[in-house]
Amino acid sequence: MMHHYNRWPPWLRRCRCMCCKIIIPICCFQGIRTLFLPTTLDVILLALLILLAAALHLEWI
Repeated sequence: MMHHYNRWPPWLRRCRCMCCKIIIPICCFQGIRTLFLPTTLDVILLALLILLAAALHLEWI
């Protein structure tokens, strides 16, 4: 099965690969921050980051 990102330019594939590596630590940081200072913006941002992490790791984007 050919993945969609194989047809992308090399610089875009590198960018996606780097995003896959840093999204989990960013989600952890945001989760800890949301536990201590739970504002609406923090909760929404955490949900968006978790969705982005899932999409990147499941190769939806």
